[in-house]
Amino acid sequence: MLKHLFATHPIEAAPHVDAGEHIETGAHANSGELKRVLTAKHLVLLGVGAVIGAGIFVITGQAAALHAGPALVISFLIAGFACALAGLCYAEFAAMLPVSGSAYSYSYATLGEYVAWFVGWNLVLEYLFAAATVAAGWSGYFNEMLGMIGHLVGTNLELPAQLASAPFKFVEGHIQATGTLINLPAVVIIAALSGLCYVGITQSAFVNSIIVTIKVTVILLFLAFAIQVINPANWHPFIPESEGPGTFGWGGIFRAATIVFFSYVGFDAVSTAAGEAKNPQRDMPIGILGSLAVCTVLYIAVALVLTGIAPFRMLNTPEPVATALGLYPQLGWLKALVILGAITGLSSVILVMLMGLPRIFFSMAKDGLLPQTMAKVHPKFRTPYLGTIIVGVAAAAMAGLFPVSVLGELVSMGTLLAFATVCIGVLILRYTRPDLKRSFRVPFVWPITIIGAVSCIYLFWQAFEEHWRLMLGWIVIGQLIYFLYGYGHSKLRKSLG
Repeated sequence: MLKHLFATHPIEAAPHVDAGEHIETGAHANSGELKRVLTAKHLVLLGVGAVIGAGIFVITGQAAALHAGPALVISFLIAGFACALAGLCYAEFAAMLPVSGSAYSYSYATLGEYVAWFVGWNLVLEYLFAAATVAAGWSGYFNEMLGMIGHLVGTNLELPAQLASAPFKFVEGHIQATGTLINLPAVVIIAALSGLCYVGITQSAFVNSIIVTIKVTVILLFLAFAIQVINPANWHPFIPESEGPGTFGWGGIFRAATIVFFSYVGFDAVSTAAGEAKNPQRDMPIGILGSLAVCTVLYIAVALVLTGIAPFRMLNTPEPVATALGLYPQLGWLKALVILGAITGLSSVILVMLMGLPRIFFSMAKDGLLPQTMAKVHPKFRTPYLGTIIVGVAAAAMAGLFPVSVLGELVSMGTLLAFATVCIGVLILRYTRPDLKRSFRVPFVWPITIIGAVSCIYLFWQAFEEHWRLMLGWIVIGQLIYFLYGYGHSKLRKSLG
């Protein structure tokens, strides 16, 4: 059994072709495959579309108010450092194995089927909960916009709390009812964007490009005008005195680093589009590392300005940037613009997450670990349409029922485990398959892969101590699915006899 659990997927490297994915031949060639239409520009914009969103417009406030204070900048640097190391490893893998399964496919090729399933299941956690988390944040900004429009026309347009907030919350690891019914705007935005993903990757990438342009412009305007009203007193003390484990002080900085790590999951989403890239060997490293570099600079700048224009303790709201600008009546126009930018920006994050997960399901189903329905490609749109529907329904349910905070931390935990595995996988494959063509190579492979894996595991542990029940519950569910279905249907296991 151990031989089957840790059997690795055969790698058939071929330059500028879908190197590790299943290629059909004959009359049905390409009928079950994804469409290669994305360029390096599309990939960078997909990365920026996924990364720039909740990290700036939602998560920054919670992390500053509850954990790091103005030292949130240091938290972003720590998370960005761990991401940069993982990003280099992703770039090598994505150029060498341009498939749609992301870290799942990389693990299958290096560490075996069982580890690949474990990583893939954590990617499900990452993408599904990320879409739900960001949709919940989107709802807060959307309701804020309705309030502003209502103020202009002289009526109240805001949705009541009964229809615009989560009916459940987590208190010390236990679920409690809040008395509300559903977060309706979060459900509606996921339904709309799932429909777009169903229609096609080209349309989704085009819409994402427009959204990215809008939100980056808004962020640059925020930095340009808000910097003029910074009060340096808000930065003192820069590292607030510790008030308990994970609350301010250096413990709070590392705790916040785990939370804001959620902000960086977008570059991982770039790798899920490798099966649809025109020239993945050249373009995937550009898309992954390019989007990561752009977004890190913007995150640090926004964190610095945000904590400079408002006392950090007041930023624990669903719309912290709008809350901070509300202190300055002369910047009312900028607040309105930020709300618009947040609504569009968060939309692009949800869009990329909803695009990514069905493609991971697609790869897992191709390997037999999930039902074959997940591998079905729409005959007209050439998208994994059944997976898209299933992901959309599940994400809408979570977004409508649960709050931002806990969902976001679970996303970070799943992502960190996947990133650590990718770092280890690169090192292993350098020694087990040195013959494979690598158009991009991680420099100083030993220190970068080891430090990258250790950094990710350390940050994972910061959140695991508090949410271990939820994380272990997710892992147990994944194990049951694998051993009750995946192991028996594995195509690789059947080929080994």
